[in-house]
Amino acid sequence: MNRISVIGGGLAGLTAAITAAEGGARVTLYEAHHTLGGRARTAEGPYLTNEGPHALYNRGPHWSWLRQRDLLGPVAAVPLREGSRFRFHRGGALRRTPPLSLLRLTRRPVEEAPVDTSFTEWASAVAGPRAARAAAHYAAVALFHHDPGALSARFVQERLRRAAALPPEAHFPVGGWGQIVERMAARAWNLGVRMETTVRIDAVPDDTPVIVATSMDAARRLVGDDSLHWTSGRTVLLDLALRSRKGEPFVISDLEAPGWLERFTAQDPSVAPAGEQLLQGQFPIGPGESRAAGTARAEALLDLGFPGWRERTVWRRDALATGRTGAVDHPGTTWRDRPAIDRGRGLYLAGDQVAAPGVLSEVSFNSGITAASLALRHLARRTHLAQLDLKRA
Repeated sequence: MNRISVIGGGLAGLTAAITAAEGGARVTLYEAHHTLGGRARTAEGPYLTNEGPHALYNRGPHWSWLRQRDLLGPVAAVPLREGSRFRFHRGGALRRTPPLSLLRLTRRPVEEAPVDTSFTEWASAVAGPRAARAAAHYAAVALFHHDPGALSARFVQERLRRAAALPPEAHFPVGGWGQIVERMAARAWNLGVRMETTVRIDAVPDDTPVIVATSMDAARRLVGDDSLHWTSGRTVLLDLALRSRKGEPFVISDLEAPGWLERFTAQDPSVAPAGEQLLQGQFPIGPGESRAAGTARAEALLDLGFPGWRERTVWRRDALATGRTGAVDHPGTTWRDRPAIDRGRGLYLAGDQVAAPGVLSEVSFNSGITAASLALRHLARRTHLAQLDLKRA
């Protein structure tokens, strides 16, 4: 009577499993891959990459949730010595500062930005078209979307404010996000969660509350509900290891088009072998654009910021992420309009495209906690009804 099944072993699934087990449920977690983690899975080998650039924002609720359980572990902040190496691509060159009008826009409270208006329309009225365009492209680091200006002004402004916060909110788990995943898995194990990897579930179990913590596409197929749709991004991902050279940029933010390139070894040298630096970047592309278009934009930034990078390359990986970069909200919609977590009859959704607040991975944590809490209530109601039936008998 107190069993809960969780399908998917990413951040949302692990959060749901831990929360449910802490509530007294007997939990079984199923993961199709041979390792846990989902998009937070850290690659094996000398280059500790994730599926695209990853940052943990320290003002989010997931930060507190992890710290309370001693799951956060060592994290690296943005290194102060690298602050002077932050570069902005505008006007065909790399510059040390963004437009002043962009900085003014980042100070605007989130509440001023309307939900039902595009970011470009609102920001242009507030700070002018040039600042609006630059701000939209800067915010793309937390959006993974090819046209941030077309999204809801409230949605983009929240991410712009947090991405531009001082001191920076972004922190980086030392050794990659896989370290946090391992600690979460150990916590789940100690709570009695049964974790079965390399197990693909083709039908939703009907004898227990079930939390489906997969991608939206996988959830739609598994649940058989064609209404499970929400907009996400389509992004070229680049991982690149170069022989080190002093004085190169820490970050290049493309203000001419959505794009971000970051040298992760600046804050955590352990993610690459000694004498090498690891770069990770994301370059969103539109529905009609080719993967080659995103790659070309990435290489153009490398030419500007990392002279001779081709001759210094010791390892490279390119990928295309489609529908795997979190939800984006168009004008007139908020997170509340996304597919609901509670699907009825003991079925719940969790992940980064469902109806839960937060930025980036915060949505996965928040939805996992909510789904588990609802599943526990479902169990409590079912147990109560069973006890009443026994008394009547």
